[in-house]
Amino acid sequence: METFESLVRTEFAPKNTYLNTASNGLLPARTVTALQEAAQMRAEGRPLDALYDDVETARALFARLAGVPAGRVAAGSSVAAYTGLVAASLPAGAEVLTAEDDFTSVVNPFHARGDLKVRAVPLERLADSVRPGTALVAVSSAQSADGRIADLPALREAAREHGARTYVDVSQSAGWLPAQGDAYDYTACVGYKWLLGPHGAAFLVVPEDFGGLTPILAGWVAGENPWNSCYGPVTELAHSARRFDLPPALFTWAGLRRSLELVEELGTDAIHTHDLALADRFRTGLTTLGHEPVPAPGSAIVSVPALGHRRPDLAAAGIEVSNRAGNLRASFHLYNTPADVDRLLDVLSS
Repeated sequence: METFESLVRTEFAPKNTYLNTASNGLLPARTVTALQEAAQMRAEGRPLDALYDDVETARALFARLAGVPAGRVAAGSSVAAYTGLVAASLPAGAEVLTAEDDFTSVVNPFHARGDLKVRAVPLERLADSVRPGTALVAVSSAQSADGRIADLPALREAAREHGARTYVDVSQSAGWLPAQGDAYDYTACVGYKWLLGPHGAAFLVVPEDFGGLTPILAGWVAGENPWNSCYGPVTELAHSARRFDLPPALFTWAGLRRSLELVEELGTDAIHTHDLALADRFRTGLTTLGHEPVPAPGSAIVSVPALGHRRPDLAAAGIEVSNRAGNLRASFHLYNTPADVDRLLDVLSS
């Protein structure tokens, strides 16, 4: 019987100390194989029907991860596209509340509208800043820059009290924290970070009544019968969230399906325990070295002020991290070990 550790060893063999999942997750071996097989199918001219099936399997896998029916999950290409879809649904003059310095894909489409009132407040004040007239609150579940986790239960209650909708991007937490897609009006997520997939795939969870969204990006794949919706206007939109689908990058979805299967096999709870133990080990070691990380309890992402300049030194030593606004950002996932943490601390101490 395979254990967590043995399954991870089977799927991953990094050639360096990779602590940068918040930028890009590593691809499992099964995912690489699926990508190669998909490309070979295309090269040989074989039917690609199985690759479209991969989209539906990936949709179902993410739905289980998010705790919602598959019919509430749209399959697209980016969070920015889905933020734009949500932004387009708002009436002119509507107030959108965001967190200061949140990831651009979560906030910029609201600014791009030009006729919305976008208000940004510190993350820790987000729930308290919902007020009468707030139409939507948009936030990342975990901040990309430093790993701080939003108080989503408090936000949900504040939004309910004032009649505001909620839009949560779980790209930096899905896979190591429960996605809870049923708790918010809209939940978006990319597949290439903690879900370990290739670039070019994203999900959007919508309410059963679609939450007032208009499928302005709908093409043929958004039809109830896609293959009968290839020419002229779509006469019958999909009865499910598939009406918000975007044309799939088939190779990507072939790979993402396998990555999501691995995440499901390992289990979010086990991944959470593993990732947090490593992040806490790093936090403890930083304190020993005299450094104070950005407070982000319970996060698999650790950001250290004023150490971002060490990134080139770390890269030369075979350690991959990020420099975000001058801060060193390390992110710990299932393929990392205590030895990885200790190696990072050792190089930082030199």
